Formats: sequence, structure tokens, C-alpha cells
Amino acid sequence: MKHFTKLLATAAVAITTAFPAFADTTLTVHYAMPGFFKDVMDTISKKFMEENPDIKIQFANPSATYEEGIQTIMRQVGTSEMPDLTFIGLNRLRMADERGIPVDLGTLIAKDQNMAEQGFSDNILKLAQVNGKQVGLAFATSNPIMYYNADLVKQAGGNPDTPPKTWDEVIALGAKIKALGNGVDSIDFRWQGDDWMFSALLFGAGGTMLNEDETEVAFNGPAGQKAMEVVDRLVKEAGMPVFTKPAGEQAFVAGKVGIAFQTTGALRNTIKNVGDKFDLRTAEIPLIDPENGKLPTGGNAVVILTKDEAKQDAAWKFAKFAAGPYGASVVVPGTGYVPNNELAAKSAEYLGDFYEKNPLFQAGLKQMPRMIPWYAFPGANGVRVTQTIVDNTSRVVDQSATPQEALDDAANEVKRLLPRK
Repeated sequence: MKHFTKLLATAAVAITTAFPAFADTTLTVHYAMPGFFKDVMDTISKKFMEENPDIKIQFANPSATYEEGIQTIMRQVGTSEMPDLTFIGLNRLRMADERGIPVDLGTLIAKDQNMAEQGFSDNILKLAQVNGKQVGLAFATSNPIMYYNADLVKQAGGNPDTPPKTWDEVIALGAKIKALGNGVDSIDFRWQGDDWMFSALLFGAGGTMLNEDETEVAFNGPAGQKAMEVVDRLVKEAGMPVFTKPAGEQAFVAGKVGIAFQTTGALRNTIKNVGDKFDLRTAEIPLIDPENGKLPTGGNAVVILTKDEAKQDAAWKFAKFAAGPYGASVVVPGTGYVPNNELAAKSAEYLGDFYEKNPLFQAGLKQMPRMIPWYAFPGANGVRVTQTIVDNTSRVVDQSATPQEALDDAANEVKRLLPRK
């Protein structure tokens, strides 16, 4: 782990160093979620430019979310504003590919010939494929985990050393935490913004969004009903409040929420914001079906957009560097995302004994065998489909609809938005 101390020391340094003026190629790079990724991007690009003085990296204005990011790129296609590379949410790669936006990396990979030696296994490459086409390289990958306030758990009569392993246990413990009073809330389940956390429940119950040939909505079937019933029970039985995403995160780090469920990618910021206010712990998220349940892979992939062949060579160098072992060794400790590069995960030169020394990061790592692709809906209405699921989950959280009503309404609207076969 010889890089680790150095990486954390440099992660917050803005790129103000003057790089050689003789750079032959300038690449404009776009990304989303600067709260998670700004320091990481600065560190990776700084190191890349040191090793490649003929290439300069400049960043376009980042987008707040993956949804905003893909819509920004779609507006910029064919204009001078379009960046040379972008980092797209894994569930939006299909939308970008259906519009013919990304460069097919298959030819570049074929020329490279030693991707496995650089830590890019076939399974890792598949995370950024669309129907077998290599659209990008996975950069940051995550899964949903449980964060909990061990002090509140103990006060409520629970054992923080044995966190709940089922949703029944979560709900029972949440109710006891809520009963502590003094402005303490039980649970924050990060359902807002996109369909990722609903996917965690749905996939965790063994369900799918659509049927196998993508002709029918499937998320309102038995698995989806079990998933949405968990949301309903979190409210009715455990007293989960109606939080906005920022309010939920702020309440948890302030010590006013007992249990929170969200991306492992938020771990580094959560550790920093909690400080020494309470004993922060993490654990694996429960699965409705422990035998067959899976978890969605969150995160993003680096995608090459430029059609300029000279720039493509430089862009390919940067894409491999960012998604490679050095990039992964910055992303993991700098955020909480799980390693997307096997060389980084296994080599003592990069992450080495990091997980042994940082036990809060182990929950996401343990769940890696459960990870499957974050489902990407077909057609041009992917963002609207996602919002439909979010809006109807909201109705269950605020108790304006039953789980079945919300699922049926969402299914009817999503069916209308899907492309006709």
C-alpha cells in the first residue's frame, strides 16, 4: 500500500501546477457527481499528465447527477461543446450507444492485446458492454450497503457487533431506535434520484425490471411486490420519515438517524462528515432472497466520444489510466467504491492491505460476488422511466399509495414509455 498515504495527501489538491506548454493534444473530459469525484479526477489527471507530458487534460463543467450528465452529452452531440471523453452512469451506457454516441472500444482493445495483464478481466470489461459491444471501461463501481450508528443501536438494545441480516431484523431494530425519542429517526433508505435502490430490493428478491425479451414489464410481479412492501414496512413499522436525499444524509452524519442504506461510494465522505460524533459501522445490505438475490452495480464508465483519430489515441491512454490500477487505487480510498481493476485489488503496490486496515470498506467488497449490471431500459425514454419508478416509490414513502397501486401505476407508465417492438 505504498501509494495510499501519498494518494490521500494529494487527493484534495486542485490542479494548479503548470504543465508543459508543449502538450501536443488537449483532451476535454466531462464527468458527473463532483461531490464524489472532483478530488479523485484531479489526482488521476495530475498523475496522468506527469507521465504523459504531450497530453493535457482539461475538465468541462461537471454534472450534478448521472441523469443530468447523459442529457448534457446528448444535447452536445455534433457541437463544438461535446467533450472528448465522458464518464457515464452504467445504466445510461445503453441509451448513449443506441444514439451512436460512444466510440466502439473493441478495435482499440484488439490492438492492445494485453488488457488482462493490466487488470481488465473479461468480467470487468463486461460491466461497460452493451449487447457485447465495448462502449466504455468501468471506472467506479459500487453496491448498496448498510451504514449504522453503533451508539444508537446500543442505546436501543441492539448489539452493534451483530448488525441485522434480514429486513425483518432491520425493521424491528429501526422501530426501537425510533422509540428512543429526542428527535432521533430510525432509517434512511436512499430511494430518491434514480431507480438504483429500488433495484437493490428488486434484484435482492430475485426479480428483474423487464422480462427476458424485454417485451413486458416485470418489476410489478411477486419480487417487485416484496420489494415495495419492504419500503412500506420501513415507513409503517420502523417510522422511516420522508427525507430528501441531502436531508437524510445530513441527519445521519449528525447522529440523528440509526441506520442508512445507500451506495458504498458515499463512504469516504460519510467517514469525514461523521468524524468523532459517533461510532460509525457498515454492513452488508439484507437480501429478500438470500439464496438467489443479487445487487445492482452502480457507478460509471469512461467513454470516448471524439471521432478524431489522433485524439482517440490520447483518449485511449487516459481511459486505460483512469480505469486502470492507478485510477482504482485512487477511487477506492478516495470514495468507497469497490475496485474495478483486478491488478489494483490484488497487488501490494496499490490496494494491498487497505481493506484489512480499513474495515468500514469491507462490506462493499464482500458483496462483489452478488453484483450484476444496473439495468438499462431500452429506448430514448430511459431517464423518464427511471423518474416514473422514483415518483411511485415516493408515493409509498409518503403513504399516498399502497405498494401494489404504486407498482401498477409505474408499470403502466413504463410500458407506455418503452419502445414498441
